[in-house]
Amino acid sequence: MDKNSEIKKSLAEILELPKDVMLDLPKIVMIGQLQVYIENHKGILEYTTTRIRVNTKSGVLRIIGSNLSIKNIVVEEIVIVGNIVNVEFIN
Repeated sequence: MDKNSEIKKSLAEILELPKDVMLDLPKIVMIGQLQVYIENHKGILEYTTTRIRVNTKSGVLRIIGSNLSIKNIVVEEIVIVGNIVNVEFIN
């Protein structure tokens, strides 16, 4: 982590601000195995009905399952639906 990121992290802790906003980190919310909501993404890298890879500042987020589809996508938010089996960061 560079000096600027360390300062932002410390400032977020002191002011009790959300780290996802201050550090431009992804915020991922799962609703059971049915839906994944991702904020602060950097674009879609791969999209099939069994695997979706999303680029984030923290790395590539891979969602694996069946009948996967993108329900909604805007500049900084994605909603993925389907039968979700696995969500992980990969190198």
